[in-house]
Amino acid sequence: MSESAEAGTTSEWQQRIAGEWHGRPGLFDAVGNHVGFERVDRASVVEDGVARYWMNTSLEASGPLRNRFELGAQFDFGIVDSDENRVYCGPDFYGTGQPYGLFVDAHYYSPGWQADLRTWNQVLPDGSTQVYSSVLHDGWAVCAVFNGIYQRTFDHGTNPETQAFVEDWIALETRRGPTPQVLPTKESGAWRGSLFVNAADQTALGEVEVVIEHEPISLRRARHRVTWTGALERTYAFERVRDGARTQYEGPEVFGNATSYGRALFTSQHLVGPDARGVEKIRGREVLIDAGTRDLAVVWQLFRGDTTTHFVHGLLTWEGA
Repeated sequence: MSESAEAGTTSEWQQRIAGEWHGRPGLFDAVGNHVGFERVDRASVVEDGVARYWMNTSLEASGPLRNRFELGAQFDFGIVDSDENRVYCGPDFYGTGQPYGLFVDAHYYSPGWQADLRTWNQVLPDGSTQVYSSVLHDGWAVCAVFNGIYQRTFDHGTNPETQAFVEDWIALETRRGPTPQVLPTKESGAWRGSLFVNAADQTALGEVEVVIEHEPISLRRARHRVTWTGALERTYAFERVRDGARTQYEGPEVFGNATSYGRALFTSQHLVGPDARGVEKIRGREVLIDAGTRDLAVVWQLFRGDTTTHFVHGLLTWEGA
């Protein structure tokens, strides 16, 4: 039991995720093909000072991943509720998660799925929308990815209007979840917004204003210039090339690659320009929430060498040129 539960209070993260969350994350194979959905209602609750997490799930998929991830039961596991380390105590998941403000980075193991999971949950500034992904591994190799967007309710079990809202949301997620991330191919513009900055020790360091200038060169290639001002200062430019679900970053100041699992792009970027200030890297997840509005939910894990220095996370909005 956590100290916060013993004192009759809950952690800040626990308070941020109060209520029930509803979504229909897509299931993707290792190379980015959409193969199904998992309908999920879930909540993390503290009852009589004891924290637990439950998930009601329904899997719809095809191929070998259906056989692997069909459990015949619902997930239910204990949690040590803490803003330092949320410890998942089994029996369905074992591991830890570290909250960074509105974002939690979790790494745990599922005996039922026989998979090691890296899960990123990001609550957007509205407080009611959560961007979720789980990258599942066999050792170091990716075997599958779940990702989707959840909405929160507090009276789903009793309110017909809330139930209708959730069904409309699930229908929307069903339409847009499998869509691959393709940035505007014939329209220039920029993503802009304030992102939260947390140090590796989870300390809040304020906000950074980010602008991603987007200039298409062809139907598969675009030029980006990225500027950070505020809590962190960075400026760098690169060309990105899309090849199916894969993306390459081809300099001059960033090299690396990425894979799209639907609208969620998982990136690995090596910064080599004059603003890199040493050997800096970014491991990121960039989710194009909807191809129409083009809002971009961003989480960037910053490294110096192979040591994490910061997490930068939040929402960027699109402005056409």
